Amino acid sequence: MCALCVNSAEAQTSDSIVANHLRQRGIDIVDGNSVHLLTSGHDKFVDLFDEVRNAKKFVHLEYFNFRNDSIAGLLFDILAQKVKEGVEVRALYDAFGNSSNNKPITKEMHDSIRGLGIDLVQFDPITFPWVNHIIPRDHRKIVIIDGRIAYTGGMNVADYYIEGIPEIGDWHDMHMHIEGPIVNKLHDIFARMWKKQTGEVISGEKYFPTDNTSSDNLRLAIVDRHHKKTPAAIRDLFCSMLNSAQEKVLLINPYFVPTHKVRKALKRAIDRGVDVQILLSAKSDIPLTPEASHYVGNNLAKRGAKVYLFHGGFHHTKIMMVDDKFCTVGSSNMDSRSLRCDYEVNTVVFSQKTTNELTDLFNEQLESSTQMEKGYWKTRTTGKKFQGWFGNLLTPWL
Repeated sequence: MCALCVNSAEAQTSDSIVANHLRQRGIDIVDGNSVHLLTSGHDKFVDLFDEVRNAKKFVHLEYFNFRNDSIAGLLFDILAQKVKEGVEVRALYDAFGNSSNNKPITKEMHDSIRGLGIDLVQFDPITFPWVNHIIPRDHRKIVIIDGRIAYTGGMNVADYYIEGIPEIGDWHDMHMHIEGPIVNKLHDIFARMWKKQTGEVISGEKYFPTDNTSSDNLRLAIVDRHHKKTPAAIRDLFCSMLNSAQEKVLLINPYFVPTHKVRKALKRAIDRGVDVQILLSAKSDIPLTPEASHYVGNNLAKRGAKVYLFHGGFHHTKIMMVDDKFCTVGSSNMDSRSLRCDYEVNTVVFSQKTTNELTDLFNEQLESSTQMEKGYWKTRTTGKKFQGWFGNLLTPWL
């Protein structure tokens, strides 16, 4: 068993093990923060739009995509009004993420938004020979307002977070409203990506206030996967959390085809007797992925995990809770693309209260789920079995 594994349950708790893991890798754990969980698209956009309307200095946004629909239209209308009030607005979106959604921002719309005074920029525009722009992509979701409020999690900007999609039903996801000194850590990530794409340096007290305090005192850490600088950061976080678990692991992840090291950590946790529960969507917005996820889930169920299939729509949520002590919420899927290729960010929250809130959400979702029982895979058609087997083979051996 690797060095991250539990050596003495009496000597260390799972949260202290993971905290030590983060510190050893130079990741700060910052006190004095508050977290408000936003468990639906409606909650996220109401909260976000209210805070954007109250912005006094700047609004900085980094998203995989802004879908060209009513929600994004309303956001850009609000941002345009803030520009008129003298607020600086910088917005970065991924060119591949834009072109891969079914309602992309067109060149005309992009230019029109910039004409409103919003500094809208594409990350890594796709140019010939195109194939060299497939990876890495910026899959993060970050908003910073006046250096005092941050948003991050799994949601882009699209109306289907509220309305759902006819083919798969309701779209479930998770976001967080964060206040406190940790906001500067998220802002550092945005500033680096903005400089990378535009050359503009964002620095100073105006953008990184030193007096940002919160009424709560939560300990948070920001784990950033940078393609070249910290390529294994989130994969190692997931492994550390799983290896530290002593009682229980609950996780929801939409494209669940873990890389080899994460899969081994899951198996070790099961073999230690940890209560591993995994919620997978019965449907997906991407062909092949549900069968590949179910193939992996079936193998883990046979090993002793409790694997559930969610039938209440599509769960795009990316969360993990360990031992009722701490949790992570982020942009990273548990697949090779997120863990090996893209720019991602996850927040680790060392709080029993926040972890219990997510555990309550997990348990609520079980009411719309069925457990994957023994013999489940035998009930699948030959075609579905092949899709699951073949999709699983696409996972790099890491």
